[in-house]
Amino acid sequence: MNFSKKNHEHKNKNVIDVSKKVILSVAVIATLGVTSCNSQTKKETKTTKTETSKDMAMTDLSFGVRGNCGMCKNTIEKAANGVEGVASANWDVDKKKIDVSFDDTKTDAMAIHKAIAASGYDTEKVAGSEDAYKNLPGCCQYDHEMKIDQSGKMKSDNH
Repeated sequence: MNFSKKNHEHKNKNVIDVSKKVILSVAVIATLGVTSCNSQTKKETKTTKTETSKDMAMTDLSFGVRGNCGMCKNTIEKAANGVEGVASANWDVDKKKIDVSFDDTKTDAMAIHKAIAASGYDTEKVAGSEDAYKNLPGCCQYDHEMKIDQSGKMKSDNH
């Protein structure tokens, strides 16, 4: 009986050793697989970012836009930002000037001027749409003869 007990213990020890080796092998393979996937994902992300930055050609532009108030600011900026490729637009109420940053592979300055004019506002290069102008709130209906002075002062021929 003693012999059979030793034989059984020996078999159990072999089974445990084999099980440990199998589990260790599976763990090593899984770790290598996960590490490999993470490295590949990081490389792909870097490549995508590099390609995107090479394709973009950002241009900054400033020009005068007639308007009166904060509501004008919202409408003018919304019109400019609605042009595909425009990254940002900020109209200064006091200076009557808009600063626009855009991707010149997707749009150009004239498209931005036209979009603002379509919303009812005169720019330095394009007169605002009369129909859109008539639909602006009373406080936004600016003097069409207003001179645009980007130093922050407005001049009018009537004064």
